[in-house]
Amino acid sequence: MHVAELMATKVFTVEPQDMIDRVFFLIHYEKIRHLPVVEKGKVVGIVSDRDLYKALGPKSNSNAVAPNKDETQLHVVPTKVQNIMRRGVLTVTPDTLAADAAAIMAEHKVGALPVVENDKLVGILSATDILRVFSQIAPRPEPVQA
Repeated sequence: MHVAELMATKVFTVEPQDMIDRVFFLIHYEKIRHLPVVEKGKVVGIVSDRDLYKALGPKSNSNAVAPNKDETQLHVVPTKVQNIMRRGVLTVTPDTLAADAAAIMAEHKVGALPVVENDKLVGILSATDILRVFSQIAPRPEPVQA
């Protein structure tokens, strides 16, 4: 089985210069967890829901949160995607074996891999896509009669 058989082809993306409120909107309203970051048609990074929560979380050490004048409350400073995205993103092609893609995800502890062909983003493969197929093909034990 190849990545092309499992991947989602409807891929939401963001650009490095986008504000993180766009990431927030897409993650929450489109119910996705990973957004490839694309610049000039090429994948340059990826941002996940965890990256977003880390940037916006109450214990964040990032520049996403800064004190007010009176330092009693925190407010969100507009932050760009480039400040929270992960660079050097791992990718696969549609022809990559699904088992190889799963091994890459497990080895590098990532939840999704952008799928590229000729340097163009053509899909995304998530751990959920792999688990969905596994749950359909894995043998299930017969129920035990009491």
